[in-house]
Amino acid sequence: MHDIRAIRENPDAFDAAMGRRGLDAPSREILGIDEARRAHIHAAETAQADQNRASKDVGAAKAKGDDAEFERLRALVAEKKAEVAAMQAEAKKFDEQLTELLMGLPNLPYDDTPDGADEDDNVEIHRWGAPQTFDFTPKEHYELDGVKPGMDFETAARLSGARFVVLSGGVVRIHRALAQFMLDTHIEENGLTETWTPVLVRPEMMFGTGQLPKFGEDSYETTNGWWLVPTAEVTLTNIVNGMVVEESYLPRRYVAHTQCFRSEAGSAGKDTAGMLRQHQFEKVEMVSVTHPDHSRDELDRMTSCAQGILEKLGLPYRTVVLCVGDMGFGARRTHDIEVWLPGQGKYREISSVSVCGDFQARRMNARFRSKEGGKPQFLHTLNGSGLAVGRCLIAVLENGQQADGSVDLPEALHPYLRGKTRLGADGSLI
Repeated sequence: MHDIRAIRENPDAFDAAMGRRGLDAPSREILGIDEARRAHIHAAETAQADQNRASKDVGAAKAKGDDAEFERLRALVAEKKAEVAAMQAEAKKFDEQLTELLMGLPNLPYDDTPDGADEDDNVEIHRWGAPQTFDFTPKEHYELDGVKPGMDFETAARLSGARFVVLSGGVVRIHRALAQFMLDTHIEENGLTETWTPVLVRPEMMFGTGQLPKFGEDSYETTNGWWLVPTAEVTLTNIVNGMVVEESYLPRRYVAHTQCFRSEAGSAGKDTAGMLRQHQFEKVEMVSVTHPDHSRDELDRMTSCAQGILEKLGLPYRTVVLCVGDMGFGARRTHDIEVWLPGQGKYREISSVSVCGDFQARRMNARFRSKEGGKPQFLHTLNGSGLAVGRCLIAVLENGQQADGSVDLPEALHPYLRGKTRLGADGSLI
């Protein structure tokens, strides 16, 4: 959410930033509603002052026995009371319009966020590892002989419908090992605090991180008004919802492994084969809550944390900065990490790390008190995948595939698999 005072003070800068997002001068409508809201607030305050003066004079007229003046003033008090109520109601209506409008506008991009319309305009900033050359045509993950016994889409479709999977045997053990490996690395090497959070949240939590009101169709709402989280970003970020913390509390760096749920609205026909795009999946999510002066550096630190997981697994990847046209609603700058998938012969997103500035903090009213004193300031928040577990499983399977349908597994996973090093062509760990 945006600071109305900043828009009043520099509407041209606000419109220029929103113009990069494809929006045409939204400050005109915003300031028009704001002006009407403030005018009604002023009118209510003026009427309230008139009411207060008349109320005092009523007693004086009564004491003097001036019945005519007493009745006139009493009528004036009633008139002003009604006027106050009417002006306050109008001010509230304009305030709600203003809040709704501001809630629906995306975050302002940083100056160093590239301009552009879509993913074709993203800018590569880093690349690690080289895609290996196979002496056979590499297959996609779900086509591998060793994977087929443990990746059942037909049973999942009978249970739940499309975009679900049942994992079993060696495949599900690798999936579980990946999540544990990610958690241990982030906790022991990257200094993140492991956190376990609910997957059902109240709607105000989804408002806080920006999934509501604009993107409700992308998530699942239960019949009693709870929402299934699309990512642990929602719960981890909202830990500070409504709080004023001391500066010494910062930074807070969280990591959580959770189930995630997305409707995948608008993705019909996209990535329908395999488990690349599912309604239910797992992620190891990172969230940082920082001092405003440190959030930009924190973006680079979190990006390195996610990249480090792939490097330990020996998976080639590249990192791109998303252009404004491809960037998410709440982000000011986003780094996407894309892992190489030999079966598709392309890089695919496996992590998205974003700095949101004070955008989410304003929606959550999350602030900190500076050690120098003064008025509490809004926090800065960041979030990123560290990593998407299912997509990491796909990358491990495809990059380690052998001609006979077996899979050589990364050394980093061996301790988590009790020394097993391969997924055999029959689906067992060996």
